[in-house]
Amino acid sequence: MKLEKAINIEDLHRMAKRRLPKVAFDFIEGGVEDELGIARNEAAFTRFCLMPRYLVDVTRRDQTAKLFDRVYSSPFGISPTGAAGLFRHGADLMLAESAARANIPFIMSGASTGSIEAAAQVAPAHTWYQLYAAQDPKISEDLIRRARDAGLGTLVLTVDVPVAAKRERNIRNGFGRPLKMTFPIMLEALTHPRWMAEYLRYGTPLMENWAPYAPPGSNADQVADFVSTQMPSVATWADLEKFRKLWPRHLVVKGILNKDDAVRAADLGVDGIIVSNHGGRQLDRAPASIEVLPTICRVVGDRVTVMLDSGIRRGADIIIALALGARFVFVGRATLYGAAAAGIAGVRKAISILRREIDLTMGQIGCPSLDQLDASFVYDGKP
Repeated sequence: MKLEKAINIEDLHRMAKRRLPKVAFDFIEGGVEDELGIARNEAAFTRFCLMPRYLVDVTRRDQTAKLFDRVYSSPFGISPTGAAGLFRHGADLMLAESAARANIPFIMSGASTGSIEAAAQVAPAHTWYQLYAAQDPKISEDLIRRARDAGLGTLVLTVDVPVAAKRERNIRNGFGRPLKMTFPIMLEALTHPRWMAEYLRYGTPLMENWAPYAPPGSNADQVADFVSTQMPSVATWADLEKFRKLWPRHLVVKGILNKDDAVRAADLGVDGIIVSNHGGRQLDRAPASIEVLPTICRVVGDRVTVMLDSGIRRGADIIIALALGARFVFVGRATLYGAAAAGIAGVRKAISILRREIDLTMGQIGCPSLDQLDASFVYDGKP
């Protein structure tokens, strides 16, 4: 399929699957253990319907959304997606550049293959940085300093990776960081010649943000080995309190599902919470983000900016999350499919698809402006 013929995110999904070898595609696609979390994320959205209101003038529809101190062109941004450079060389900066062009935020992954400084040059007003606490606290502190010195406006502390998850697809495929191109992996990859040619040209992508902390002279594989000694690491409430003191701008905690954790984070002075189960990639029996969103909005929505990711596949999903209380939504796989399928043009296509679906949904439900959305637009089957 040619990119111009892609009409939804599923089309980009299929295009990415054709281009990538199984070991790489399964890293994007997979969850953990029985992958109940991924299925639950998607099923949870399907349990909600949108209740339309007619006889409303929807000739003009406005999907701009204010988040912190900026007005964005759409109510969604790009979630952090690790190892993006393995799926398309330079993908992290493609995501950043596409976000800036579309005027939406981009969260650079703490496991990215681009650098904070490069992203800040490409998208200075739109890049946020995701912090994974390192085993060595000095590394965490220096990453915060670098994000601050680069002028980034928001730091996102991800807290839902205290231990490594059992990602069974990766185990079966022999996927590791760094990726070891064993004979079976190489043989299957040869059936995806465009990806293979790029891999042979550029090799293993360097985790640029971590390179300064690895032993001097480390190559990409050795940097990845070093990162595996630093992550995962347990982040504690004491760490959050320390990071709050170190970071002078907007601080967001990502991965909150429990309402009591949300209250405690608000008490420590965070500016935002991203309700997330890590896209179903950490705790397989965790609830779907959309299931716990209303409760978290109820207990802290008047104190912090509540956002959501995990399970978003359509523009209508974004509308449902906003109607249930989220101020903003983030998507990860959708734009990564685009990058893997067609590079920067694919990322832009993914963004445009979601924008178009949001616009159409707003028209269909009689909501000309997002500030009019509330729970009355959502029907859950209850009287």
